[in-house]
Amino acid sequence: MNPPDQTFFCPCPRGLEDVLSQELASLGASDITPRDSGVGFTGNYLLAMRVNLESRLASRVLWQVAKGPYHSEQDLYDQAARLPWSDWFCVERTLKVDTRAHHSPLRSLDFATLRIKDAICDHFRAQQGQRPSIDTHQPEIRVYLFLDATHFTLSLDTSGDALFKRGTRPEGGDAPLKRNLAAGLLALAQWQPGLPLLDAFCGAGTILLEAAEQSLQRAPGLNRSFAFERLRSWPVAQHWPTLLEEAQARILPPTALPLWGQDLKGDALELTRLNLAAAGLEGCVTLKQVNVLESSPPCPIGLLLSNLPYGVRLGEQAELSLFYPALGNTLKQRYAGWTACLFSADLTLPKSLRLKVTRRTPLYNGALECRLFRIPLVQGSNRT
Repeated sequence: MNPPDQTFFCPCPRGLEDVLSQELASLGASDITPRDSGVGFTGNYLLAMRVNLESRLASRVLWQVAKGPYHSEQDLYDQAARLPWSDWFCVERTLKVDTRAHHSPLRSLDFATLRIKDAICDHFRAQQGQRPSIDTHQPEIRVYLFLDATHFTLSLDTSGDALFKRGTRPEGGDAPLKRNLAAGLLALAQWQPGLPLLDAFCGAGTILLEAAEQSLQRAPGLNRSFAFERLRSWPVAQHWPTLLEEAQARILPPTALPLWGQDLKGDALELTRLNLAAAGLEGCVTLKQVNVLESSPPCPIGLLLSNLPYGVRLGEQAELSLFYPALGNTLKQRYAGWTACLFSADLTLPKSLRLKVTRRTPLYNGALECRLFRIPLVQGSNRT
C-alpha cells in the first residue's frame, strides 16, 4: 500500500515564486500554492527526492510533519512530544531546531526552540533511553519551527545543505549570485538552451555555469548528498538509485555552447574559468576580457543577461552615474537585435541607461531589493 501524499514547502528567493511553481508542476507536484518566499505542494516521497535532485530554483525542500494552533510554549512542547520522531530518524543523528516567526505572540523564540528540542529529546529518552546530540553548525537532522500569530508548523529538512550549494563550485569572488537566483534570472529572462547568451559582467560566472549545466541537461543535485538519505522512514533504497541513474543517462557530453562571458577584470575571468573547470565545463563557454563599452555582440541576435555593478559608496555611485548612460548608448548602437535583461539593485537604472524597459520584475538578492529589467534593443531605442 502506497503511503498518502505528504505536504512540502520549498523556500526560494523572493520574486521566484511563480517560476518555482511552474518548475514544481513540471516535476509532478500537486496542490501547488505560491506564498511569500516559497511554494507549498503535495506529493509522495519519491517526488520530494526528485525535487531535491532536479529543482534549480528551490532553496530547500521541507517536509511538514505537524501543524496546529498554539497559545504558549507548553502547547508547542505537547504537540511536538506526540510525534513519532524515532520513526523518522535514529537517535545517533545530530540535531538542530531552527525557528522562524511572523507576528508570534511568544516573547522568546529561543525558549520556543528549546521546548521543541526538549520534546524531541524526551521522546527519544522515553523510547530508547538516550537522546540525540545537538549540533548547531553541521547537524544531520534539521527541524524547522514556523510560528504565525495563531498556528505553528513543524517540518523536517529533507535537503541538508541549501540546494543552491551544488557541490561543484570551489570559489565565489565578490558577493556572487546564489545558483538558484541565477537560475531564476534565466527563467524570468525566458532563456532556453540553444539561445545565444552573453553575460557582459560575468564575475564568478554563476549565470554561465547555470546556463551550461542546463544546456547539457545536468540535474543540479547530482554531485551532492541530501538529508532525506538519513530519514529512516523514506524509501530511499527503493527509489534513489533509479532516480540517479535516470538523471545520469540524460546528460549530454560537454561541447562548445552558444554561451559567452565578458568582464573587464582578468581575475574575474580566471575565477570563471576555475569554476567552469571544477564543474567539468571546460570549453563549453567562450570567455573574453573586454570593456563592455568597447564590446560587440558575438552573433546577430541573442540574450544579454547580467548582474550589473552597483555603487554602495559615494565614489562608486558617481562613477556609475557616468558609466550607465555610456552603457545604454553602447547597447543601443552595438546590440540592436538583442534583448537585454539587466539585474540591479539600482531601481532607477532605466532612467540612467535612457533605454525603454518593457518589464520590471521585483526580486531580492538576500535582503537587497532588486529589479530584473527587460529591454528589447533596437536602433534608436534611447528615450528622449
